[in-house]
Amino acid sequence: MIRKISMTGLLLAIYLVSGFSKGQTLPSNLNNPVENMMTASDKALVDNEQQLIKAPLKSPAERSGFTQLVDYQHHDNKLILTTEQGTISLEFVTENSVYVNYVLNDAQPLPSYLLDEKHNKKIVTTLENKEKSLTLTSGSATVVIDKSPVRLSFFHQNKLMLAEELGYFEQDTTQGFRFKLRPEEKLFGGGQRVLGMDRRGHRLPLYNQAHYGYQDHSEQMYFGLPGVMSSDKYILMFDNSAKAHLDLGASQSDILQFDSQAGRSAYLVAMSDSYQSLINHYTHATGKQPMPPIWALGSMASRFGYRSEAQAREVVAEYQRQQMPLDAIIFDLFWFGADVKGHMGNLDWDRTTFPTGEKMIEDFKATGINTILISEPFILTTSKNWQSGAENQAFAIDKAGKPVTFDFYFGNTSLVDVFSKNGQSWFWSFYQKQLDWGVAGFWGDLGEPEVHPQHAIHQLSDTGQHAYADEVHNVYGHQWAKTLFTGFREASPQQRPFIMMRSGFAGSQRYGMIPWTGDVSKTWQALSAQVELSLQMGLLGLGYTHSDLGGFVESEKFDEELYVRWLQFGAFQPVFRPHSQDATLPEPVFHGEEVSQLIKTALSWRYQLLPYNYSIAYQNHTQGTPLMRPRFFIDDANDENFLDTDAYLWGPNLLVVPVTEPGITQLEYTFPKGVWFDYWQDRKYSAGKQVLPVNKETIPVFVKAGAIIPHAPNMLNTQAYTGNDLVIHYWFDASAPQSSFQLYQDDGLSTQYLQGDFKQINFTAALNQEQVNFDINIENGEVKLKENKQLKIVVHNASHLENAYQGKKQLTSVYDSKLNTLTLDVTFTGTDIGLTFKP
Repeated sequence: MIRKISMTGLLLAIYLVSGFSKGQTLPSNLNNPVENMMTASDKALVDNEQQLIKAPLKSPAERSGFTQLVDYQHHDNKLILTTEQGTISLEFVTENSVYVNYVLNDAQPLPSYLLDEKHNKKIVTTLENKEKSLTLTSGSATVVIDKSPVRLSFFHQNKLMLAEELGYFEQDTTQGFRFKLRPEEKLFGGGQRVLGMDRRGHRLPLYNQAHYGYQDHSEQMYFGLPGVMSSDKYILMFDNSAKAHLDLGASQSDILQFDSQAGRSAYLVAMSDSYQSLINHYTHATGKQPMPPIWALGSMASRFGYRSEAQAREVVAEYQRQQMPLDAIIFDLFWFGADVKGHMGNLDWDRTTFPTGEKMIEDFKATGINTILISEPFILTTSKNWQSGAENQAFAIDKAGKPVTFDFYFGNTSLVDVFSKNGQSWFWSFYQKQLDWGVAGFWGDLGEPEVHPQHAIHQLSDTGQHAYADEVHNVYGHQWAKTLFTGFREASPQQRPFIMMRSGFAGSQRYGMIPWTGDVSKTWQALSAQVELSLQMGLLGLGYTHSDLGGFVESEKFDEELYVRWLQFGAFQPVFRPHSQDATLPEPVFHGEEVSQLIKTALSWRYQLLPYNYSIAYQNHTQGTPLMRPRFFIDDANDENFLDTDAYLWGPNLLVVPVTEPGITQLEYTFPKGVWFDYWQDRKYSAGKQVLPVNKETIPVFVKAGAIIPHAPNMLNTQAYTGNDLVIHYWFDASAPQSSFQLYQDDGLSTQYLQGDFKQINFTAALNQEQVNFDINIENGEVKLKENKQLKIVVHNASHLENAYQGKKQLTSVYDSKLNTLTLDVTFTGTDIGLTFKP
């Protein structure tokens, strides 16, 4: 969305009233439209605000915490501790994750937003009572509770992972937790920020807010997360929805401190011996991402914005004329109004510019193109729906019970109360209408919310409580996504939701949330920040975090090279969605034949990798593993691997090195351990620093030795994908004597996969002296397939594997000495196939 600022009052509304944190500086951005419009007196006000830096904590004797253990109760996977100050409950959510909730006497804590509502895994625990401590264990994980003062320490396989220092504390109007840090450990997390991979040494404000036009540095952005992953292989996530701070050794180098003025006093600790397993336990506790519709992995057309039905139809026609792949089109706010201002909240077609919007959706669907519409939670008082919302008690209210109204860029508005049943029911009625039109997904924008007056009151219908804006600000987008996800599932239970949101909370992935990184500048520096943003979010469950490809914020002139490099990178992002203000069109079909051909080539990589991409989407669904993965997943031997944002793993087998500088013909990169092959030319690389050639047609992409990667024929739309004609590429190398890949397939659209309607095909390779045994089978036994699969197998680096056998029968194969590949065709019926590649 556009973020132009027209008045100083907006500055105060966004940065002061709605969450400018004491001690936090404004984003440093040369193109910051807010700061440029501030008067001297306005700047003085902000400077004064910044001087009100929070005082350091008092000495331990002056702080209030939980002191003496009085009693305890143990049942199944739960332990309830009673102290003079209140109770502490511990619950093993998985074998290696523990949820801890501190409740003061007579307190009514706000609800949990972190834990998956469906978490019900039965964990057997044992309790040992010693003179000075209690020990609660699940077998692999243990919590030791000191009795006086009460302190918790967390162990995995008898190794200390994390320990409370002071534990829970209260000081004046502040509450929070303090934990000990080891000198060597690195901390990732805190959500969307551009600070470098290791966030240790920073004090992070936790208040979701827009950062328009950011580039290569941002302290505070659209989607914060109140927790971290440690290089010591634990995750600590606080279940607190309020405005807060997360101090990662900034004030005291060996202390992690979370502090807020309100909210729930609870946290989750997950522990493991590998990062993948750690994320699996964490996402089991907070919820797994549902499978997206397969078309979400295709190409999307989007801009700010399509201003008429005729214009949208012309864009789709141009994609089709140029044979540029396309699976979806996304409509910004002009679908419900001809101008930027004055129409938000109408949430119905502007019939002047979209006279037959429903027919347009139907026509697009007939060609395999899905339609997604934007909405915002702000309902202008001038919109045709404000009176209805007020009468249905759908808005946040003031102390007098009246709808809160306030001015922001788009007009005078109220804010939908997504926490109340009235607000949810009223708001959902507009989405139900969209589903009736044939809309395939929802785009929720401004959901921080971008402006959130402190005096606004929300009704928490689930618990019968109410909360002020600052108490639940950081879960507004999360609750909005839950409303859409629940409504979508109830209204269309066989259809997979697509829900793209700009803001949320830890655990939002369970509602199918697909986040993006906001209103990014069109600069090389901004492009370079995107790897870090996606990696940080993916480590803590939000595996579909992606960027506006090409950048969003309008620049003085179109930088063709930057645009191409960003979209080439986007071919290996979770979502391929160019999007920007429309002074420069974001779609690749409008920038000349050369650009069109380069992006068409990049999309051919993405569509051919669809079997692989869809399989890693299933890995994310079942194990929480992100699609974009940091290199320390495979090599955590040194600091460079933890800090690397120059490259990332795309799934388990591909290493992607985006080009983030103009005019380069080569770049230096230090490979992680192992052997790697150039994906385009099969050149072999070993670990360590290497000089890589760079051309304009591709970005550097490398394949892990031993990798098995299924490909599909090229296509213009995912409707053409059947999964029955596949090319199975295998990069043989003696350094990887055993390797495997599990191909996942289902119908791509329905929710039947949740009932087990899917198949997984295993491909395994094993070096046996001078030959390679290559096996193909269906997981859980042989199954007669409805349709046979025609598999073309390509063995790379096959200089001494020039022949193929099935049993004793030699198969027809072709060895290409120039490419050094062995190629053969086999038909897979569901019956196991055992192949042998020999000299």
